[in-house]
Amino acid sequence: MLVKLVVFAGISLLIFFAIALGLIVSQPAKGVKSAAQTLVFERIMGAGDVAPLPRVEVLASDGARYEVAHLAAPDKPLLVMLHGSGWHGGQFTRLARALEGAAEIVIPSLRGHYQGPGERGDIAHMGQLEDDIAALIRARAAPGQKVVLLGHSSGGGLVVRFAGGAHGGLIDRAILLAPFLQYDAPTTRANSGGWAHPLTRRIIGLSMLNMVGIHALDGLTAMEFAMPDAVLNGPLGDQATLAYSWRLNQSYAPRRDYLGDISALPPFLLIAGAEDEAFVAEGYAPLMTPASPNGRFEVIAGRGHLDIVDAPETVALIKDVLP
Repeated sequence: MLVKLVVFAGISLLIFFAIALGLIVSQPAKGVKSAAQTLVFERIMGAGDVAPLPRVEVLASDGARYEVAHLAAPDKPLLVMLHGSGWHGGQFTRLARALEGAAEIVIPSLRGHYQGPGERGDIAHMGQLEDDIAALIRARAAPGQKVVLLGHSSGGGLVVRFAGGAHGGLIDRAILLAPFLQYDAPTTRANSGGWAHPLTRRIIGLSMLNMVGIHALDGLTAMEFAMPDAVLNGPLGDQATLAYSWRLNQSYAPRRDYLGDISALPPFLLIAGAEDEAFVAEGYAPLMTPASPNGRFEVIAGRGHLDIVDAPETVALIKDVLP
């Protein structure tokens, strides 16, 4: 009887692994570069009308050296800005200049992105983005200085994840600009408005392997982005990151229990545009309020997913809540 059970268990494991590996290899990365429906990135590509931001060198969690944008402001809170997927910290140049003097501002390009540490499109392990943010805060925050973590889109999701993780106690306030919560959250439109192209079968297979503690294939591509041709063929096209590994994609969003991460948020401000192409702006408050009473929700008329970042209304609301 015992032998039969062992054989049955062995066969079941073989079937499990065969299914997982079959799903992974059945959907190779194709390199999506454009689509008929996607986000309009031209607004955040450049900031030729705004003075460049000074930069300082910092150390990532693994000791890698890289530069972050920095605007000093004595005796003001530390405001760390996390960019959205596919681009880099340069998307916040206008917003930073508009907020200059209201906070000490630090803008990293996250690991796996243009000007960030590490290989483009990948990280070394799950959670490394959070470790890097924690290292940055510990290096830049003065004793007693209030820390505000701001994120847009996937960067907003990373703020939520950070709050619910091991380093959440490092932040005093959060600012979420149209945050990604999860692919199946009621706030998320299909494929984030045509921008995100998940390799669904591969994701299922990798999830299965992770369930049994196997992470050897976590570096495989799991998400591709439809970057507009106007960006790719322009002078800044090489700054776009067009695909994420499984471990980067997972680490760049709240956990599957995203309501649990939301419940750990400190007092927060959430701003979204009524015309957001990727997310349902009016859906955030009814979804998040039961998990956390700490939120203030603002929906800005006439604004979309990307132009919400440095809209005058956004600047005024952020200034209003900075501690």
